[in-house]
This record gives sequence, structure tokens and C-alpha cells, in this order.
Amino acid sequence: MRVQPGSQEEKVGRLILAAVLVMFLPTIPLGNYLIYPFVILSTWFHEMGHGLTALVLGQDFELLVINSDGSGYAQSRADMEASGLSMALIAAGGPLGPSVVGSVLILASAVRKYWRPALYGLAGALAISTVIWVRSTVGWIVLPALAAAFAWVAWRGQDWLRLFALQFVGVLAALSMFRDFDYLFSESAVIGGQPMLSDTGAMEQALAFPYWLWAILIIVVSGGMIGASLKYALNRDG
Repeated sequence: MRVQPGSQEEKVGRLILAAVLVMFLPTIPLGNYLIYPFVILSTWFHEMGHGLTALVLGQDFELLVINSDGSGYAQSRADMEASGLSMALIAAGGPLGPSVVGSVLILASAVRKYWRPALYGLAGALAISTVIWVRSTVGWIVLPALAAAFAWVAWRGQDWLRLFALQFVGVLAALSMFRDFDYLFSESAVIGGQPMLSDTGAMEQALAFPYWLWAILIIVVSGGMIGASLKYALNRDG
């Protein structure tokens, strides 16, 4: 019997394939080159999480830099009246950003009518953010290329490719939390050759509780979001 795109068997199979590719692609010959654009994409998810959280809280999102090694930073300007809670939320927006995006894309993969809009939305967000905020050569090259690829898949791709693209990027975003595991449990880091507070270190500075406690909280929240989205996607016959 032929498995139809969007059936539960199709969703489970492609989610497993996406997870295997994300985890093991860097270990095969030339795998690091193949996964590189998606490492940059993961950094974009993270840094946009910082910047958009700042905007939501009424602060200025000034620029986003992605370095060639996959590190990056978002620069926002908080006014003098910004509370410690606001600063902590902006810091948390980075590590939570990939989990939010991953959850949304996995949820979108559960319903066929959302496949194309989700891919167009991702492509549009990449293109718009590059024009407005991105200020690095790597970002100017890789992000528009990814935007064009996602737009093409939404426009011309077959259903199986649209579904796989959503699931692959959703799983990539979800698993990027593990790539940042050491960073979350560090008080500081060197980014672009400059020592900086880590996101959890910034949260410690803003709200006093230790950085490792914030790291645990972020992991719990991220795991809950991803787990709930996977449960919904796998149980829904879209």
C-alpha cells in the first residue's frame, strides 16, 4: 500500500529521518559543509529571538551579526528605565527562540494546508530580517540563499519535499538546544573574539539567581514546547 504524504506513517518516518540527518550529517565526509547553512540558520533563530523579544518589550533592536564560525550576537538598546525582568527576558529570548520556531514548524507540518504558508513565512522572515537587521557578510550570503530555497520549495516543491523541509528545519531548531548545551551552562563566552556574558549569565546579572538554574529552566521550557508540538503533530491526521 502506498503511503500518502501527510499520513501518520509519513510524518513519523520523515521526522525520524530529519532527526538522523541533523545528528549525523556533520560526522560524514563533507557533512559539515552540507549542514553549514543550517548552522547559520540556527544562529539566526537564536539571535532573532533576542532581537524580537527586545522589540516586544519596547526596546530597540539595532542589528544582528552572524560570524563565519556560526557564532553571533544581536545588539539591542534598552532605555535607562528597562527593568531587570525585561533584560532577563531579552536574554532568555535567544535560547528559547529556536525552540519556539521549531515547535511552530512541527505544528505546521501536521496540517497540509499550512505547509506552503509556513515555508513562505520562513522565507519572508529571512529576507526581511536580512535587509533590516543583518550586518555581516555570512548573513548577507547564506540567509537570502536559504530564503530563496524555502520559497522555491513552497512554490514548486512536491508535497513530500514541503513536509520534509518543515520537519527538517523544525527538528534542527529543536535540537540546536543541545548544540548550545555547554553555552547555557557557562557564565561567559567568547563570541567573535570578544568575551561576553552568556545568555544565562546575563539573566543571573539581571535577576540574581545563578546561571545554571536559568539554564535548567530554559531546557525544561524548551523540552516542554517541543514535546507538546511533536505529540500534536504525530497524533493528528492532517
